[in-house]
Amino acid sequence: MGYRVSSKTKGFLALLLLLFCFRLGFGLCSEFWSDDDTKQIYLIGLKFYTTHQWPYFGPDVDYSLQSPLVQIPGALQGVLVGAPFFVLPIPEAPFILLNILSFAGLCLLAWYCARRLPEVPAWIIWAWLLTAPWTLDFSTHPVNTSYVLFGAILFFVAALETYPFLTKNLLPIKWANFMMGFALFWVMQLHMSWPILLPFLFLSFYFQYRKSVLSLWRALAWFALGAILTGSLLLPTFFKYGLHQGLGGADTALTFNARNLLKFINPVEGILGRFLSYASFEVPRFLGPHTIQRLAFLKEHPWIIPFAVFLGVAGILQPIAMFFLWFLKKDSGQDWQHIKYFTLATVCLLYVSFLFTNRTPQAHTFYLVLPIAMIYGFYCWSAFLVKRRWRLFIKIFLACGIIFHTGLALHKFSRESLYVDHNAVQSAIDRKDYTLVGERRPGAR
Repeated sequence: MGYRVSSKTKGFLALLLLLFCFRLGFGLCSEFWSDDDTKQIYLIGLKFYTTHQWPYFGPDVDYSLQSPLVQIPGALQGVLVGAPFFVLPIPEAPFILLNILSFAGLCLLAWYCARRLPEVPAWIIWAWLLTAPWTLDFSTHPVNTSYVLFGAILFFVAALETYPFLTKNLLPIKWANFMMGFALFWVMQLHMSWPILLPFLFLSFYFQYRKSVLSLWRALAWFALGAILTGSLLLPTFFKYGLHQGLGGADTALTFNARNLLKFINPVEGILGRFLSYASFEVPRFLGPHTIQRLAFLKEHPWIIPFAVFLGVAGILQPIAMFFLWFLKKDSGQDWQHIKYFTLATVCLLYVSFLFTNRTPQAHTFYLVLPIAMIYGFYCWSAFLVKRRWRLFIKIFLACGIIFHTGLALHKFSRESLYVDHNAVQSAIDRKDYTLVGERRPGAR
């Protein structure tokens, strides 16, 4: 007898397909021509495809402040953007691969959260993770931060399963170590925030060492196996340029920066507020960089104002509530206690980390800890989401979020998306001339 798929499963898969198409459509409508960082990331891959020159370096870092240009070593960024053109030579190709990766990562995180919190309706977890502002606006269009999400989810899901006080025994330990190795060298080639992962990794190895020395050696072997898959893309850079030049100047980012102490004090725009915003419906940031542009958008689309106001208020209250729930939420089990202190330790680590970098603690600079913020958020809301009236509120909330993002996508489509000059990109692909789209930044290798 053949296996019959239930109607419930079919409906779930159909909903996932719709959400994937929604995310892909939103990404295609996002900033392209108006965002120099997005265009530069796209050009790294497009140059790889059109010239067949190996992309020894990835994203540019602090290009306006550094001379010469600082670049992250490794070919991963160029391969992720450029390889899809070899399969499908159309401008949308990198968007499709990115959305497959981010969608797969978010599905893994949704599955993991649903297994950790079986009392919370799974549809709430899946729908929120796939439509939240920080997972829509930063994992659907090809800027380097968007690619970080996939690796970050792999790393943290795996790491949590190696900690005795947090594990739910949902992953074999060997695959957890493999995933951490793969993810560490994934993030390392995409974003300068990768050192934040090291304390989590060392903690994992410590607990495995406490189990037995043999367990540690096995952990290191599986970690190395995963690391080889992504880390091998770093080797050509160091073979060609040597260790010092091969770093691309990225080592200059490590410096004591006491000025960031002033940034920490701000409760809204400091690290804590930005961390909690990952699990909230943050509206202003994604309407535009300045108040004038945000108001102009709302004036041009008055029908979206009620949704923006409702979601904006909710987005302000969410981080405030999550802050106070850390102190007020009562839970008889140890799981909540372990999660809340692990989250506190993560935030403290971020504060310490930003004392040793020339970067200011803007939200996108530590985006890789979004999975921790999301998990913490679900634990905060778990007691509410078992109640019927809150589930009804969530349905309204999620529906308003989809309507809001649809309006935002339609606004950007004809103004700043890939489709403003789609023909130029297609011509660059057809004629094998990436300069028809733009030039790489001066000094880029």
